[in-house]
Amino acid sequence: MQERIIKTEYSEVMQKNFIDYAMSVIVARALPDIRDGLKPVQRRVLYDMSELGLRYDRPYRKSARIVGDTMGKYHPHGDSSIYDSMVVMAQDFKKSVPLVDGHGNFGNIEGDGAAAMRYTEARLSRISQECFLSDLDKDVVDFIPNYDETEREPEVLPVKVPHFLINGSEGIAVGMATSTPPHNLAEAIDAEIALMKDPDLTTDQLMKYLKGPDFPTGGIVINADDLKEIYETGSGKIKLRGKVTTETEKNGHIRVVITEIPYTMIGAGIGKFLEDIASLAESKLTSDIIDISNQSSKEGVRIVVELKKDADVDYFTNLLYKKTKLEDSFGVNMLAIDHGRPETLSLKQILQASIDFQFETATRKYQTLLTKEQEKKEVQEGLIKACNVIDLVIEILRGSRDRAMAKNCLVNGVTEGIRFKTRESAAMAAQLMFTERQADAILEMRLYKLIGLELEALLKEHENTVANIYRYEDILSDRNSMSLTIQQELLMIKKEYGVPRRTVIDNIAEAVVVARPVEEYDVGFVMDRFGYAKTIDAASIEKNRDALETDFRFYFVCRNTGRIVVFTDTGNLYTIRAQDLPAGKLRDKGIPIDNVSNYDSSRERIVLAASQSDLNLYRVMFVTKLANCKIVNGGEFDVSKRTVAATKLMDGDEVVDVSILREQETMILETLDGFFLRFPVRDVPEKKKSAVGVRGMKLGREDFIRQVHYLAEGEERVITVDEKPVSLHALKIANRDGKGSRVIRK
Repeated sequence: MQERIIKTEYSEVMQKNFIDYAMSVIVARALPDIRDGLKPVQRRVLYDMSELGLRYDRPYRKSARIVGDTMGKYHPHGDSSIYDSMVVMAQDFKKSVPLVDGHGNFGNIEGDGAAAMRYTEARLSRISQECFLSDLDKDVVDFIPNYDETEREPEVLPVKVPHFLINGSEGIAVGMATSTPPHNLAEAIDAEIALMKDPDLTTDQLMKYLKGPDFPTGGIVINADDLKEIYETGSGKIKLRGKVTTETEKNGHIRVVITEIPYTMIGAGIGKFLEDIASLAESKLTSDIIDISNQSSKEGVRIVVELKKDADVDYFTNLLYKKTKLEDSFGVNMLAIDHGRPETLSLKQILQASIDFQFETATRKYQTLLTKEQEKKEVQEGLIKACNVIDLVIEILRGSRDRAMAKNCLVNGVTEGIRFKTRESAAMAAQLMFTERQADAILEMRLYKLIGLELEALLKEHENTVANIYRYEDILSDRNSMSLTIQQELLMIKKEYGVPRRTVIDNIAEAVVVARPVEEYDVGFVMDRFGYAKTIDAASIEKNRDALETDFRFYFVCRNTGRIVVFTDTGNLYTIRAQDLPAGKLRDKGIPIDNVSNYDSSRERIVLAASQSDLNLYRVMFVTKLANCKIVNGGEFDVSKRTVAATKLMDGDEVVDVSILREQETMILETLDGFFLRFPVRDVPEKKKSAVGVRGMKLGREDFIRQVHYLAEGEERVITVDEKPVSLHALKIANRDGKGSRVIRK
């Protein structure tokens, strides 16, 4: 065969193949069918369990057996996806109506996963057996070949309830996702029956029957007014809250008890919720918490937060709603496969699709039953007729050479070759004219059927068959009659499996947390040489000034509601709330600044710590290692961000000194090589914090600024450098940007 090269645009090939892939994922894996509300993997698991005979009234079977059989026959996409799907269908905290009856560890509401499939067992739940699979033998749905065409599987299960609404669905496809909340089975059935009776019902009218979502975890829907739009458009957001109660202990402490959680908190959300409650205390949003405990068990959720005697319970509850996932949103997008296409459907469209499917399956079911009853009637009439001429039938059988000859006589009246006792018998035999089916039944009939009671039973059975045929023909010919039949079956399902609503539907105002007024007072901030900081009583600053000079790098008085700013040698500014620092005594250790800010002690060094309120009143002097100087208005550092750049640095430069300018008149730059330059502070220009600054001193090769000193007017000060005294006040005042004088010889 001659090779043909087809030239095509690469982008077109990619586009076509991606669309094919996307549709395959959408239709064949990720989205449920609106008719039975099941994804393919769920449908295949249930069908395989039915084929294995795992009825609700039979023993459990190993989950690994079910998963392996499903994967081998119907779903070749990996055992984990099959087992995960089966586990979810068995979890009563995820599904309003569990479809699988699991035996063993199938996980819990707190996020612990199910045991491996080799340890757990399962079987069909009763509702799956009776409402999802019971009519498969009546040709109610089409069967299609499996992936390798060695088996056949149902295209859809003949579900008798609006399952897409009842258990909801979640799935992510390519470019689209479905997220449908679960609903109450009894309410969904009532709504479907109401729509059957009056197809013109509006969403408002349907919601009189189906009031809203009904989550297995209970909780409270707090935006009832938004549900109408959600059910009309098929999408929106449902706001959920957990249920909170209060208890008072004998010692007067108050217990806030969470007995129901939002559906979105299932799994690891409970652990995160406990962490969030603890963080409320750590961030000092509340100081009322004494203890937190998770007392949840198989009986239900119970999370207990113990509060102080005088705690404001309403404030704390609102804090939980506002700052944790105790109030959360459930995004609704009721997307499903409808007639082979993904569609976002309204409540009425979903119910109507279920009704149409019920009529379709009912039509096929009763047509199959009618055909069987008609065949049964034909056989029964043949047997009754044969009993009336049983002597002639026996004579035909005894006179025939083989079965074919006897059957030919019974059906066509052919008497040739048959030995009759009399000519009258032969003449009567020629007039029998039974049907093929009747003749087979007569030839297979046992003699005990000729007993009087058996004949009476046959006549009674024939009467029942005729009545069934009449009933089935009435159902098939009259839509109202079929509708009543479907409604009766739905009411029986509701009576058998209906449960009271668990989720409360209400309109509740959004939780508002009004910040409590904080009593303001002065505190002392202290930080030692190792970067450990704390706040102390403001009076201790004056009382222990000598000790502070010796043991601490920075100390000052600030407000307890104020902020502390930290400048580093890398040019960064970190803001810390005074409330975030622990309060203690002077000799208490404190905590590292790293713990309450973004400061990293491993790569930078603190140059100055100061009160934000002080900076707002004064100007700030920056001096770098390469002798760049500038003055910045302190108000520029009044920022809300926790980390900002305090100054701009040249490559290889770093901040040596940051000082708040109060009464300083002159400044002295000291270099590593022992040069000193004294010049007026006013010679340094004021610039923005984003500027580099001006040169304050000319440096020799490999020399740099080591330290900066300041003198007020008339101040005298002597420092020691390399064990030699230096009188700073005696240094001659020069101009900025000079070389200075070498006071210390290296």
